[in-house]
Amino acid sequence: MSNCFLPARILLPGAEVPLDPWACIAVDQFTSQPEYWQQAERLAAGRPSTLHIVLPEAYLGTAQEAERLAEIRQTMTRYRRTVLTRQVNGYVYVERTQLDGTVRQGLVGMVDLEAYSYAAGAGTAIRPSENTVVERIPPRLRIRRGAELETPHVMMLADDPARTLIEPIGRCKDRLPCLYDGELMLGGGRLAGWAVEDPDLLAGIDAALRALGDPEAFAARWPQAAGQSPLVLAVGDGNHSLATAKAYWEERKAALTPRQRQDDPARYCLVEVCNVHSPAIQIEPIHRVLFGVGAEQVRAALDGWAAANTICISPDSAQQFTLVSAAGDTPLGFAGEVEPLAVGTAERFVQDFLQRCPGASVDYVHGEAAVRRLAAGGAVGLLMPPLQKADLFRGVVLGGVLPRKTFSMGHAEEKRYY
Repeated sequence: MSNCFLPARILLPGAEVPLDPWACIAVDQFTSQPEYWQQAERLAAGRPSTLHIVLPEAYLGTAQEAERLAEIRQTMTRYRRTVLTRQVNGYVYVERTQLDGTVRQGLVGMVDLEAYSYAAGAGTAIRPSENTVVERIPPRLRIRRGAELETPHVMMLADDPARTLIEPIGRCKDRLPCLYDGELMLGGGRLAGWAVEDPDLLAGIDAALRALGDPEAFAARWPQAAGQSPLVLAVGDGNHSLATAKAYWEERKAALTPRQRQDDPARYCLVEVCNVHSPAIQIEPIHRVLFGVGAEQVRAALDGWAAANTICISPDSAQQFTLVSAAGDTPLGFAGEVEPLAVGTAERFVQDFLQRCPGASVDYVHGEAAVRRLAAGGAVGLLMPPLQKADLFRGVVLGGVLPRKTFSMGHAEEKRYY
């Protein structure tokens, strides 16, 4: 069986183009904080930047969407001719120096979308880590259709406790061509990248991937899942971005011959793969923030929903969370007929609440400080408890997927960059 993660033809800007403002943060960040994007646009004005070839989700559904999409298409064509003057045929090994000083290692390449499915219970080599909301795909498809370029926007996780896939590349980086090394915009940390094109290194990556996908090793690690097709990579961040790439490929391949399907660019998606066992990988909870309602209304709805679903709400319950509003904090917890994780139980309540309260809306927010700022302005936050890294692969292998918007990879300011 061929591997699901492969070398790619990766285009890069010329060496004279600085990372700040070339690299911008992923478009699904700061959706309730347009001031971040306004600041980023001021920094990137008149300069080469991926900000000019992506559409922040803060603008989805606005009057600006169509105009911005047209500008993105034109800019991609121009960048292809004048900015993207370097090329790597292989992988790019990256090191991200994070805000706490830790260095997160990654490998940028492409995944084969034929080895991935976002359908519930699919036993593919690449699987989502959370439920895919199919309603979120169509607006992203509008962006992907006709796009001349793709930027890496998905972080995959490998369950590699022996550190066989990425770490060996890091140990020999000094003999690899350095592609870039610089600061990221708006406090995102530092990023450096090296070209991985050496045939021996490519063969080593291929061998490590095959070992991670070995059925006997998989069954030994997860005895309860013996007989399942091995899980090689789980989506750590960017579930809906990868799902959109898959949806576009399924749409496109219907018109292709079997031979054309083998090497059509749409069959593949650029991603960064990281090792979940790296000490630099931080799993942060994603919080819920409700708008258009007050704290008393939310608390009353919580009590009513819990009573109707055989769930007890008490600060002494095992699944702890905190209700945050301008009036202060209320520590609470779920017990009874709950989901495996507190975030899953909270999401059940939120979806029920939104159906019963049409004037309310929800956003999924990274970072406690951001939740508190929104709550001070009148919103109501549900702060989720910390997550353990071991929950991630266990949940995907044994439970299928985690609840949507369960976790995020690191702090909002230093997450995925294009």
